[in-house]
Amino acid sequence: MNKMVMIVYNEAIEVEIIEALEKLEIKNYTKIAGAYGRGTVSGTHLGNDVWPGRNNILFVACEQNSAKRVLSVINEMRKGLASEGLKAFVMPLEEIT
Repeated sequence: MNKMVMIVYNEAIEVEIIEALEKLEIKNYTKIAGAYGRGTVSGTHLGNDVWPGRNNILFVACEQNSAKRVLSVINEMRKGLASEGLKAFVMPLEEIT
């Protein structure tokens, strides 16, 4: 079964996220840059003087085994970077064309 992995992260850790995907040999993704939000641990990111910082979102369409590998790496990265803001979500993906 195919999955959609959505990775939401602070733009400050962009390099680390992309390097992690490259190590997993994941080459295809869709990126949304400059997303705003609020997290329990990471706080508020609204890209202004009061709430600086922004988030990025990566969508990775992949097979279930690849999704598990991505989640495993993200969970490991969260141990050191969670305060920066890093979350991953997995959703079912019915079709890839």
